Amino acid sequence: MMRRAIIAGATGLVGSNLLQLLLHSIQYQEVIAVTRKEIAVQHPKLIQLIIDFDKLHEHAAAINGDVLFSCLGTTKTQAPDPEQYRKIEFKYTTLLADIAKNNGAQQLHYISSIGADISSSNFYLKLKGETESALAHLGLKSTHIYQPSVIKGGRKQSRPMEMFVIGLMKMVDPILIGSLKKYRSITAQTVAQAMFQQSLSTEAGLFIHPSDHIQNLA
Repeated sequence: MMRRAIIAGATGLVGSNLLQLLLHSIQYQEVIAVTRKEIAVQHPKLIQLIIDFDKLHEHAAAINGDVLFSCLGTTKTQAPDPEQYRKIEFKYTTLLADIAKNNGAQQLHYISSIGADISSSNFYLKLKGETESALAHLGLKSTHIYQPSVIKGGRKQSRPMEMFVIGLMKMVDPILIGSLKKYRSITAQTVAQAMFQQSLSTEAGLFIHPSDHIQNLA
């Protein structure tokens, strides 16, 4: 079966890897990238929907596909105001999913985080938990939530603290065994590959994929 994909966050670390997998797959005939600015990628399958995310409803008719991949995200540097941060992480993500569902999407694939918990005292993890809960209650045929640990890969923006943590994980990863394996760092390519592979499944339900399971899925 040929599919049409919708991807938000296609310029990010995981999203850019996922975009390439979708464009070069035989299972997807069309890929709609919902983005704030033009992506420096050209491909016959790619449709770039360049929009103001505050006006998502104005573009609802064009957000039409079988599978939605939500790779949206930001940082405190990019969005220091908590309300702005919440708008990007929660509002845009849930609104996009709701529009896609109303247009007939059957699957949702969302990148959350290890430790996401609606009752967490940590702002970021609580927000991820709230987003997971909202998406789970939308009622799509299949909802896949991915909870990666520290994601490795070359970013365009410099993130010194993140690079420090990645360097630290190189030493820590080997000693994380058994139930601690889920805390091992994971590559962006691995997360993207797992999302792509799971999108080819027709199994219905809600699926939560911890970081170590993502590694196996890929």
